[in-house]
Order: sequence, then structure tokens, then C-alpha cells
Amino acid sequence: MGTSNGSSTTDFILLGFSDRPQLEHIISVVVFIFYIITLVGNTTIILVSYLDTQLHMPMYFFLSNLSFVDLCYTTSIIPQMLVNLWGPKKSITYGGCVLQFFFALDMGATECLLLAVMAYDRYAAVCQPLHYTVIMHPELCQKMVLTAWLGGLGSALILCSLTLKLPRCGHQEVDNFFCEMPALIKMACVYSKVIEVVVFALGVVFLLVPLSLILISYGVITQAVMRIKSAARWQNILNTCGSHLTVVSLFYGTLIYMYMKPHTSTLQDEGKFLTLFYTIVTPSLNPLIYTLRNKDVKSAIKRILWIKKNGQQSHELSGKIRV
Repeated sequence: MGTSNGSSTTDFILLGFSDRPQLEHIISVVVFIFYIITLVGNTTIILVSYLDTQLHMPMYFFLSNLSFVDLCYTTSIIPQMLVNLWGPKKSITYGGCVLQFFFALDMGATECLLLAVMAYDRYAAVCQPLHYTVIMHPELCQKMVLTAWLGGLGSALILCSLTLKLPRCGHQEVDNFFCEMPALIKMACVYSKVIEVVVFALGVVFLLVPLSLILISYGVITQAVMRIKSAARWQNILNTCGSHLTVVSLFYGTLIYMYMKPHTSTLQDEGKFLTLFYTIVTPSLNPLIYTLRNKDVKSAIKRILWIKKNGQQSHELSGKIRV
């Protein structure tokens, strides 16, 4: 990008809560804790789903992809955020800002579609249990995940190309923790109706439509659950679906507020706090919800640890015999 349109390639300044420095130290500790939880939890889900053959089923295939998306999403944002929160330097290079902006959009849009795919999987498991393996066959699961990834990539390419072409007239201050689209659009010195329309259209496709499908699927699931006579199975289904809906409410609710409102409105501090929910809180909740409250995952972790422990004991015993 040249400088003829007022869009220079110099470093950007990430303002965050720089006007309230006392908050930055508190936020940095909270962000660091959530990031560690996200890294450990999502990595555990990916490894356990891969290593334990009993978890080679659609639900955990989708969950592994969701965990990988969350790892990429948070890692593209949080390390730079922590550097800016801990030190006096609040800048980010132009190239770093572009990469952060692109990956955040890509991973965020992919997660929107993946959550809808997971809701359909739960619908098939609860409402069509006898035909579940036929409906959710491996080829369909792979196609659904591929569609989510390609959809996220396409939306990121469109929005990045439109946003980065906007003239900034020398503005370098990004009024957020990271290079996010609402803050970058706010930097522009011209109003773009095209971006407003495109963002709204993509918001319908990636936010409102998936959310509607999720709510419809869980409405049908609720009706099916009400007919179940087994109290244990009824409670198990409600726990799983309730956990999914908790993540969905936090994730879609904050994203809709940030992206579906007019971008000419000012980004206040509450908007920055909402940004923390879908960039930090939600990715850390996924592993907590799906592992700590899931008997299959906990059993798989125990089996893996048991195999590893017995393998070590066998190795030590064979070593003593050789001696």
C-alpha cells in the first residue's frame, strides 16, 4: 500500500485502556491466566481426541477443529496484547496489524460456522439416534468442516481488502487492544457505504443465520428431551446442550453487538470489554465446558494416563530383567 491515499505503512498505536493505566495491569494478569487456560485446555482436547480411538466420532472431530481455531484465534491476538499491556510501548507494525486483523477475522468467522455445525451434530445425535452414524458419516463431517474453514477465509479476504483500502489521512491510533475491523474503520477519514453494506450482509451470513439455526436445532432438541423418560439421559443431554448454548450466547451476543451496529458509532470502554469476551473468555470456556463436564473426555484422559504409566512401568521392569 502506498501513501497516496493517506494510508501509510508506518507503525500503529494500540490505545487499549492507555487512558486508564491502572486497569492495564489488572487486565494483563486476567488475560494471561485466560490465555494459559486456553492453551492447555484446547491442546488437551486436540491430543486426547486424536490419541483415544473411542473419541473418533463426529462430536470430537468438530470439537478438535473448534479447539484449533481457538488456539489460532487467541495466539494471533493475545501475545501482542500482553506486550502492549506490560510495557510502555503500545505500537504494532503495519504488517503485524494486517496479519492480526486477517487471522482474527478468519478464525472468528470459521468459529461462527463451526458452532452451527456442532449444533446440527447434537440435533442428529438427540433427535435421530438410530440414524446418527448414517447421517453424520465421515465424508459429510469433513465437508462441513471444510466449508466452515473456506467460508471464514473468504469473509476475511473480502473484509480485509475493503478495510485496508480506506484512506486513513495519517491516523495511526487504533482505539482497541488489537487491530479489529470496527477500530480500523473508525480510523478512516472517509465514510464507506460499501463496507457498511458488506459487513451487514456478512454479519447476517456468519452471525444471524448460524445463531438462528442453532436456536432452532436446540428448540427441536428441547422438544425431544421432554419426551425422554430416562432422567439420567435427560440430564446428560441438557448438560451438553446447555454448555454449548452458554458458549454460543457469549460468543454470538458480543460479536453481534460489535459488528452489526453502525461503525460510525464511537467505540466506548464497554465495547472494549465486550471484545475481551469473544477473544479471550469464550476460547478458554470451550475446553472447560467440554472436558470438565464430559465423562467421555475424562475417561479418555484416564485411559491415556493409565497406558502411559503402565508403559513406563513395563519399560522399567524390562530394564531390570536385562540387568
